[in-house]
Order: sequence, then C-alpha cells, then structure tokens
Amino acid sequence: MKRPFSNPIGFTPLPVTIICTLIYIVLFVTLLLTHLVVPSAPKTKTPVAGVNLTEAWLDLQHISGGFHPYNSRRNDEIRDWLLRRIDRILAESMKGIMFDRARYLHDAQFRASIAKQNPAVVFSDVSSNATFSYEGKNLDEPGVSIYFEGTNILVYIPGLEDDNEEWWNTGKEPPEKGGLLVNAHYDSVSTGYGASDDGVGVVTILQIMKHFTSKGHKPKKGIVALFNNGEEDYLNGAQAFRKHPLSKFPKTFLNLEGAGAGGRAVMFRSTDTEVTRAYQKSKHPFASVLSGDAFKRGIIKSETDYRVFTEKLGLRGLDLAFFEPRARYHTDQDDAKHTSIDSIWHMLSAAIPTLEALSSDNQSFDGRGSDSVWFDLFGQILAVFRLRILFALSVTLLIIAPLAHIIIGTVLYKVDKLYICGRKKQVRNSEGEESVLLHGWKGFFQYPLLIVLASATNVGLTFLVVKLNPCIIYSSPYAVWSMMLSAWAFVAWFVSCAADFLRPSALTRLYSLLWLSCISWIILLAVTVLEKRQHIAGGYFLVFYFAAIFLATTIAFLELFGLPRKSEYAEEVSPCHNGQTPSHRSQSISSGQRLAQSSEEQQRPETNNEEQPAGQDEEATETTSLLRHDRQTTFAHYRHQNLKTNEDEAIDESKERKVYLGEQAWSWSLPTWPWVFQFLLLSIIPIIMTGEVALFLTSSVNQTLADGSSIMLPHFAIAIFTILLLVPISPFIHRYTPHIPVFLLLIFIGTLIYNLVAFPFSANNRLKVYFDQHVDLDTGINTVSLTGIKEGSFLKDIVASLPSTAGQEISCVDSTVRVGLQQCSWHGVPPKVVPSPSPVLGIPPQFGYADWLSFNISRATNTTRNEAYFTLSGKNSRACKIEFDSPIFDFEVKGAAAEARSEKVPKGGSKEIRLWSRTWEKPWHVKVQWGDEGPSFAVGKKKQQPRRQGLNGRV
Repeated sequence: MKRPFSNPIGFTPLPVTIICTLIYIVLFVTLLLTHLVVPSAPKTKTPVAGVNLTEAWLDLQHISGGFHPYNSRRNDEIRDWLLRRIDRILAESMKGIMFDRARYLHDAQFRASIAKQNPAVVFSDVSSNATFSYEGKNLDEPGVSIYFEGTNILVYIPGLEDDNEEWWNTGKEPPEKGGLLVNAHYDSVSTGYGASDDGVGVVTILQIMKHFTSKGHKPKKGIVALFNNGEEDYLNGAQAFRKHPLSKFPKTFLNLEGAGAGGRAVMFRSTDTEVTRAYQKSKHPFASVLSGDAFKRGIIKSETDYRVFTEKLGLRGLDLAFFEPRARYHTDQDDAKHTSIDSIWHMLSAAIPTLEALSSDNQSFDGRGSDSVWFDLFGQILAVFRLRILFALSVTLLIIAPLAHIIIGTVLYKVDKLYICGRKKQVRNSEGEESVLLHGWKGFFQYPLLIVLASATNVGLTFLVVKLNPCIIYSSPYAVWSMMLSAWAFVAWFVSCAADFLRPSALTRLYSLLWLSCISWIILLAVTVLEKRQHIAGGYFLVFYFAAIFLATTIAFLELFGLPRKSEYAEEVSPCHNGQTPSHRSQSISSGQRLAQSSEEQQRPETNNEEQPAGQDEEATETTSLLRHDRQTTFAHYRHQNLKTNEDEAIDESKERKVYLGEQAWSWSLPTWPWVFQFLLLSIIPIIMTGEVALFLTSSVNQTLADGSSIMLPHFAIAIFTILLLVPISPFIHRYTPHIPVFLLLIFIGTLIYNLVAFPFSANNRLKVYFDQHVDLDTGINTVSLTGIKEGSFLKDIVASLPSTAGQEISCVDSTVRVGLQQCSWHGVPPKVVPSPSPVLGIPPQFGYADWLSFNISRATNTTRNEAYFTLSGKNSRACKIEFDSPIFDFEVKGAAAEARSEKVPKGGSKEIRLWSRTWEKPWHVKVQWGDEGPSFAVGKKKQQPRRQGLNGRV
C-alpha cells in the first residue's frame, strides 16, 4: 500500500529536517574552510613571470632573523641588505643588455637611453626630513610633535607612458598621468621579529620589482616602490616620503601591512570604488567594507601609512594587511615560524594583479572618488559597486516591499482568499446568517514569542560567560559560537513546537515571515539612514537579507491563492448547506469541510453528559467540533481522511484532502512544496554574506581585549550574528523532528561547561601584556610596569611570578596611556642597556646612568617671548624625547627645513617633542616657545605684552 504524504519535498518533518540541516552544514563548513584555510601556493616556484617564491621565503627569513626597530643597529643592517638585494634584482633584469656601467652612473643622457630597456632607478634617501604633529584625543587637547630624519629606500620603475627624462633632478613636474605607489615598511617593533608586520610586505615588493622589471612586463604607468623606515613610530617613514620629489608622482597607492601573523591578507580599507575595482583581479580576494567603516568611525584606533598617503598626499588607494591572530601581533611570535609561503603567495597574488590593473587604467585618478561597497564571496569573487547604488536599492526595497504585500493582500481580499487574521465568515442560509469560524488568527503570536525567548537566552548566556569567564573568547571563539548557536536553535525549536502543539496553524510560516519582514524593514530603514548621512556601507549584507525575506514572504502570500474562497468554504461547512437542518450536521459534511479538529476543539470537555439515542448526534452549536471522530494526538504526523458525503454525489469518493494535524480544515489545498524555495531564498545568500561578516568580525575583535577594547563587544557580536544566521530556519523549525535539536542540546551543555571553566589562554593564544621601564637618570631610581587586562587576576598573577617583585608592594591602577587596561608598577632591578663601569647593582647614578643622556637648557634673554634652548644627546641612541608639563605652541630643530606652525604643533599645543635622527648619538639643538602665543596676545581689542612664564618637563 502506498504510504500517504510521501512527497520528498513536502512540508513534513522528515523532508524539512533533512533538507534544512544539510544546507546549513554545507554552508557552515564551506564558510569555515574558506575563512580558516589559506589558499595553497603553486607548486612551481615561479608562478608568475619574474616571481620566485623560494627567494621570497628566504628573504623573509633573513628580514625576520632579529628585532629591527628604527632605533637599533640591526635596522641599519636590514637597510644595507635591502640595497644589496635590490641591486641584485636589477642586475638580473639587465642581463643581456650590454652597456658601459661607469658611463651609466655619471651620464644622465645615457641613463635615459638605457631606461627604455627596462631598468629601474634606486633612491637611497638620506636627506628627507619631516616635522609634523598629531592631535590629542580631542581637537583642543595637547598632542605630540615629531621631527624625523628618514632613511627610506625608493625604487622607480618607469612606465611605458612615462617620460624618460629625470624630472626629479631638474625641478620639473612629474608626468601628468602620474603613476602608482606600492609601500611597505622594513622596521619592526622592539618586541617582535616583524615577519608579517611587515616582512611579508617587503619581500612582496621585492618580487613585484622582479616582475615589472622582467622582459615584456613593463607597466603602462610608472611604479614607485617605497621601502619606508619608521612606520612603527607615528608613521614616520611615510611622513618623510612626503618630502621626496617622487611623492608628487603617484596618484594611486597600494599599502602592504600586517596586524597579525600569517593567514590571509585582507583588503580592509579603500578610498573609493574606482581603485577598489583593481583588486577584483586578485586570484583569492578577501575583503569587507565593514573594516573600512570601523576605521572611518574611529572604532579601530591603530593606523597605517594609508592615513599619510590619503590625508597628506591626497592619494587614492588600498590597504592590504594580515589581521589575525592578534595575540601574535607585535610579539616574538611574529616570526617566519608562524607564517608560511602560502601567506606570502596570498599577498603577492593580490598585489601584482591589482598594480597591473591600476597601471593599465586610463583614468586620471584626480580628485575624490565615489564611496564604495566591497565584499568577497568564498574568497573567489569580489563584489564592488558604488554606495549610492546600495542606497538606491535600500530605498527601493523600503518602498516596494510593503507596497507589493499590500497589493497582494488587497487582491486576496478582493477574491475572498485573505485568510490571515480572519476569525470567521458570515454565511446566509434558509434560517438567516451563520458565522463559520476560520481560525485565521491562530499562530499570529508564535513567532515573536520564539524570537524573544531564544534571543533572551543568548543575551543571558553572554552576561553569564562575561561574568564567570570573560576571556574564554580570546582562545576559544568557536566554543562560544557553538554554545550560542546550539542554545538559540534548541530554544527556538522547543518554543515553536510547544506553540504549534497548543495552537496549530497552517499560517505559522506566513506569520513568521510577516514578522520577519516588519522587523527587517525597521533594520533596513536604520541602515539606509546610515548610508545616506554617515556614508556607512557595512550594513550591505542586511540589505540583501531583507531582499531575501521580501521574496520569501511574497511566495507565502501567493500560496494563499491556492485556497478556496472563504465564502465557498463557509457554505460547504455550514450545517444548513443545501437546505439541511442543523440536526443533520454530522451527516452532511461536505467535501470542503474540516477533516481534523483543532487542538482546542479536541481537548474541549463535553458539555452534555446525557446519553443520546443511537445514531443521533447532539444538537450542533457554533462551538461544536466539525468532526465527531477520535484522532491521533501527535504534532509530528499528518491526519487525513477520505470522507464521502451521503447527499453530495458530485464528490469523487477517491479524493483525498490532507490537513496537517490540528490545522485549519481549509488548508488542505495549500501547496506543500513552495517552502523549499522560501528556505533557499532565506538561507543561501543571507547565510553566506552574514557568515563571512561574522567570521571576519570574530577574528578581528576576539583578542582585542588585550588592547583595552570592551570585553562585551565580541560576545554581543556573536550573540547578534547567531540570531541573524539562524533566523532563516525559524519559519520552518516547528516541523523539525526532535533528533537534531536534542543533539544541539547536548552540544550546548558541553560547550557551556567548557566556556565557564576552561582556562582562557593557550600557547598559540598567549595573553599579551605591555612592559615599560622608566629610569630617573638623576637618582638612579627606576620603575617597571606591566599593563594588561583588568578581568580576572591574570595580570597580578604574572607580576607576582616575577623574581624582581618578591617582597615588594605592587601598585595597580587604571592605565592613562592604554585606556581600558590596568597598570601594575614596582621598583625594578637596574637595567643593563649600556656597559656599566661597575658590576655592583645599585651603583650611584654618577657612575651608572648619568652619562646615558647629556643635556643643557638655557632660557632666551634677548626676547620678551617665553623661549628656551635645549641641547641634548643620547648615548648609543638616535632617538630622544622632551616632555613638558604644560603645552608649547612652537619649536624649531636646528638644521630642519622650514615648516608651517600648523604642521609642527597641533591646535591644542604639544606636551611632547620626539626627535629621530638617522645618525647615532647626534646632538640635538631645539628652540621651544610656550605660554602666550607670539610676541603679543589679544584681550578683547587691546594688545598686551606676554607674561614671562616658566616651563617644567623632562628630557
């Protein structure tokens, strides 16, 4: 016998469970693999003309062989090595070209003729100096001023359209069409090897040089390759580049950076649509406009050379960087061991096609480009379009979606098939009017109950984890994800099944989609306002999310056209239909009447216990059940009957009318297959786009708590994105069998226990703390501090484990430098920065620290201004700093080029001057002005002479 309701795509428990679960598994696994697995480098070591990955890997190992900050001897060694490496690369590109090398060095005309044969020009820049400043936290607060002497290396690769003359030496303007800039910095921080930050960027540019200087690959527009030095300290290298003649040549740029260790390089910032389209040529694009919005709104505090190129030089370009794991960023784990040749290839395979596209583009790239939206799909395709297109789409959806549903609803009302929110239908018969119940309201309030309870569960879990083990997300973000996903899914299933059991309704899916439409419409309205007023494009995925909900809801509305007219249905189930009397109701059930009771009718107790005569039913009323037969009481199966009327001969005896157990009788004619299309619309695009954003956001912020970021941010982000990822299944989850939800309940229990009790750090995810030591050269007293997270006792435990803290009183206060972190200080052991004449610890300062720094300060006597002269020099150093207790408003460094005062000192003045020299132990001569600004200052309309004031500080 054929089993009834065996439709493999019918809206029944088994097909719903299997189809939905398989689609979610496929999407989640694909998203995770794309996010976690770096595309493999080609097996051949020369995948692109001129490129050699083996060489690149060996170069990276050399660069990251030791710490090399600007103020280190090894930094000079890396610079010398880079110059030799560049010479070798250019020598290889010149193979087969015979010319007099001595003449090449001294004859400009001869060099110009050789330039046509694909060489490059190298600039070892030891003359560009920059004086600049950065504002305080607020515009009117004191900031910091910097004087920097650059040691950048520049390589100019002429393009086919470039002039061959050396315009940078003649004072002429560069070619009008301009060119490109590709940048990376070769210095590291003092605590890291600088493999990803920014060794991979440096070796990438070396290979870019090999490619564009190889035969047949000369760029259309010229390229400036900049190896800048000093990025880690206030972007000093890029500031020095501003003073070089070549800085006038580029109009677009590609900045290569690193804020993690290994992994994939993300294109996380762009100036406009036009330059972003060049990145579409990347073999494995990885990008999200969400990160660009985070920088734009100041959510991400750190900066790259991108800022100098855009704000100071007015260039248009892209920021490409490694971004995870943050725990290795600026530590000794930023080494070659924790990156790979695959990561080098990922950056290189993005950089070369992007530069080729920018070089070949005929646009002038003058002025400002258009705001853009960009994101990748599975690391294979990059979508790029203007923000105004997204805004137009958002506005269109805001108008069209409700209008379309209103029109469809109106048509349904006109054809008498609008069952939603319909309580009853009046029917005229021989005895007058009768009300036939439609139960159209059933299921209306189920969905908001589901959303509220399931989401409240995730919010409660967020507060629970943050309270008991807030740092678990640092090392185990996917355990937190698993807990949130399983909890939301199980609660949503339980609530929906309980509600469906008590109030079964054929309209549950439609009502769920209507609620989703209303909620997402409000969210889309907020996103649209942000697009227009704040130029924020990060909500792009919510626009497509709403579009999917709109289409799925439209299909649900269209399903109602398959129902009988309400008037026809009411006449069929009316007890007085065809002239019958109410006493014959049980014998006159027409073909359109309900075939299964609703749950409340099934459970309603008998109101009349008196026995009825055999074969005779009790008097029918409006509340009397339409069926007088027993039925199964499970919400997991259909109940169907093949009933024949005794008096309506027109009904075919073999006709089946299938109604899901307890649902409205008129629902028998609803199609059972459109749910598949609804689920595909709701799941595929929304889950892909939302999932990629969720994973990118998780990897970006889960370890930022060590930088002082909010501990709640990553937890709440996961809670919110959990809802967005599971909402697509919510209109269908009441049809799920218990097997998957029970399994998810077990996962939830396991992950909850783990997240509450597990140690939050590991060898691969070490807690990052900041070390600082201040030495008073006058007294010899030094203070050591560690700065780290406030949560838990981890920082204090680290401090207590250090031998130097034994028996000391540790002072722990909120850090004023790293906001959001705690600073613990104590008296440290004497440092051994330079050789000491005495091996005895605690020697007097005149024999120990006094000669580290020599300085002299004198006040100007030949002026009424508040001026002073500083002369200072540091031993075995090329960096000095002068701090002031009150802000200065101007300063001059002897030998520095003239700069506008607005460049040297911010609006609120400076409380610090940082001095960086390219030579060691350089004596600095600095003139400082403070107090009343200028020789006179205004009080109302009168001019008064400035008051003589003192100035306190430290050097």
